[in-house]
Amino acid sequence: MGARLAQKEKDEAAVDMTPMLDIVFIMLIFFIVTATFVKQSGLEVIRPPAETAEDQRRVSILIAVGDGGEVWMDNKEVDVRSVRAGVEKLLAENPLGSVVIQADTKSKSGILMQVMDQVRQAGAPGTAIATEKD
Repeated sequence: MGARLAQKEKDEAAVDMTPMLDIVFIMLIFFIVTATFVKQSGLEVIRPPAETAEDQRRVSILIAVGDGGEVWMDNKEVDVRSVRAGVEKLLAENPLGSVVIQADTKSKSGILMQVMDQVRQAGAPGTAIATEKD
């Protein structure tokens, strides 16, 4: 009879972990839904210096213009004429995000202006050019 009583006390002392696991999963889902993912450009560029550089918040799309005139977006090289379609697609995923163009110091300004024009035609809420703060 004493063994049954000891077994009953052991069962009553167990902690139910189900509510804690439910809360952890709900928090995980919350953080995944509210996270902002940045689409990297895929090209390392040397940004020009600027004394008036400001930090940008809510950046979701990075576009890189290399020193040879190549344009990179979302880790792949794209044609300048297809930047608009790519930006529209990425803005559909995150409509509040802005676009940052990383132009190399040796890149041609004509290519940069074509990229900026494509981004504006895509309807991006904000466009900035990345610089290095002195």
